[in-house]
Amino acid sequence: MLVIVDMQARLLPHLNDAAGVTERAGTLLRAATLLDVPVVCTEQNPQRLGATVDALRDDLRTAKVIEKHTFDATFAPAFADALPPAPATLWVAGAEAHVCVLLTMLGLLRLGYRVECVADAVASRRAEDRAVALERAKQDGARLTTVETAVFGWLGSFTHPRFRDVLALIK
Repeated sequence: MLVIVDMQARLLPHLNDAAGVTERAGTLLRAATLLDVPVVCTEQNPQRLGATVDALRDDLRTAKVIEKHTFDATFAPAFADALPPAPATLWVAGAEAHVCVLLTMLGLLRLGYRVECVADAVASRRAEDRAVALERAKQDGARLTTVETAVFGWLGSFTHPRFRDVLALIK
């Protein structure tokens, strides 16, 4: 399952490399859709921070979008209910790396999930906060990965019937 955390309209303009992170999150979402990887997307207090950015909205057609008011999404009952049984692997991307992304990954690890932090698809306002969050996630048991590694891992082989479609997303 792919977990997209809080890629919201009023938050993203303040993040370091917001355009790049949004583009890479979009690649993840489109690949997940093509490969039937389930997606859950959180929105932190959307009344104040807005909905998920328009650039990702079309790619959320098959995703479960969950409103939350906790920084760790695992404390939101709707989020917890949307998860597969542990110890499934969950790929996590989104914002902010050092708050909702990190706390959600720590919660998922606490619940017994294998967590893959898609490092090139997470952002914070300050690069230092992102760097510390990635280090903390790694120290606590999350594995760091990239969009391309995740996508090619989902494919498994160039013989996959959707290989060319997914490759077009990367190029």
